Amino acid sequence: MFNLELLVRDNIKKLKPYSSARDEFDGIASVYLDANENSIGSPTIKWYNRYPDPMQHKIKEKISKVKNISSNQIFIGNGSDEPIDLLFRCFCEPAVDNVIVFPPTYGMYEVSANINNVILKKILLTEDYQLDLPALEEAIDLNTKIIWICSPNNPTGNSISRQDIEMVLNNFDGLVVIDEAYINFSRQQSFLKDLNDYPNLVVLQTMSKAWGLAGLRMGMAFASPEIIAYLNKIKSPYNISQPIQDIMFTALDEIGMVNDMIVELVASRKKLEESLLSLTQVVKVFPSDANFLLVKFTEAKKIYDHLLSMGIVVRDRSSQPLCENTLRLTVGTDKENIKLVEAIKAFK
Repeated sequence: MFNLELLVRDNIKKLKPYSSARDEFDGIASVYLDANENSIGSPTIKWYNRYPDPMQHKIKEKISKVKNISSNQIFIGNGSDEPIDLLFRCFCEPAVDNVIVFPPTYGMYEVSANINNVILKKILLTEDYQLDLPALEEAIDLNTKIIWICSPNNPTGNSISRQDIEMVLNNFDGLVVIDEAYINFSRQQSFLKDLNDYPNLVVLQTMSKAWGLAGLRMGMAFASPEIIAYLNKIKSPYNISQPIQDIMFTALDEIGMVNDMIVELVASRKKLEESLLSLTQVVKVFPSDANFLLVKFTEAKKIYDHLLSMGIVVRDRSSQPLCENTLRLTVGTDKENIKLVEAIKAFK
């Protein structure tokens, strides 16, 4: 049986969080003299002399309507990397607890584990980039606190079997974190609708991909109100700046435009895949539910260097397990994709 209180570190349970001026007053006043701000203004935009809402209430209200989920189940972070780090800090005792990842996958899980001195167990995906459930069952022990699943996965691009993820959720008493950074490009349904069925589920999403706002660095964690309350307890007081909150508030009104971009990018992905498959330098294009393609080449490193010489930057993933001789290619504009294909074709 899942028991959240058994997972939370004792020092986090006892922690008295920092209380900012804006935490202590939630409302509208005519005079604010509580936060030691510069009351005259700023040299750029006048209202940025005030601290932002530390809990981003207005943004969460909008996200709540877009995602059809309660606002107290939403955490907003500085990219997805902030909630990733906070989950380690909240639930994993350094040098004692362990987490499980499935390489090849997003590298920040391992980086955050190392920063927080948490033991990392690696279980390779299968040859078709799916979970190895027997190996997972064998690896779990009493100190396993979090299982990290990236779906659609980076760098492979495929979605992880929903049935396998449900199997993990139903049989693991720790947290299962599903990183859905690329879910908008996928045929697979998000696990957001399953949050109320699985108290051990955390879903990560981002505004960097489908929403085209990578420069803002805004990610989201969705979970039970109890898990979200712990993340809010240990986050930095003002982790999302006012300019970012202002832009986000406006961007969340543009769902129609975002959906149009998703349709366009998925169509471009298919077109790019077909163009690549016609090239003699390409061995295989792996199925993708993301806005990128993992491609196996005859000579990936030489083609990578060739592309760099032509001013085209891609990602060499050949050093990753199960990714020998592969490059990860982001789906660009039509013009960029044509330039990419022509450059690969020119490689001799």
